[in-house]
Amino acid sequence: MTDVRGYVAVFGGLMVLTLATVTIANLSLPTGVAVALGLLVASVKAALVVMFFMHLKGERPLVLWPLALTAFLCLFLIIFVLWSESDHVQTAGYRLPATAEFLPTS
Repeated sequence: MTDVRGYVAVFGGLMVLTLATVTIANLSLPTGVAVALGLLVASVKAALVVMFFMHLKGERPLVLWPLALTAFLCLFLIIFVLWSESDHVQTAGYRLPATAEFLPTS
């Protein structure tokens, strides 16, 4: 019966964190702050799911090392893509597309 209480507690925590995500989305926060808070809440929710529902809380280090390596490489690839794209955005000097609705009518 103790295991069920633990799962119900984690489920309750996930529901509270989901409400926190919805609250953050509805607040008038600056975009960067809202994204950072949303990612923080999503990371906590993902950690709860991984530790309790996927049963990785009690696994041996032999299982956790490949998981940590995979997470590190995934994060590295995402950061690398964002870094290279930010360099492109800063140097490209974007303009609106020249479609019919943007062309002058003289």
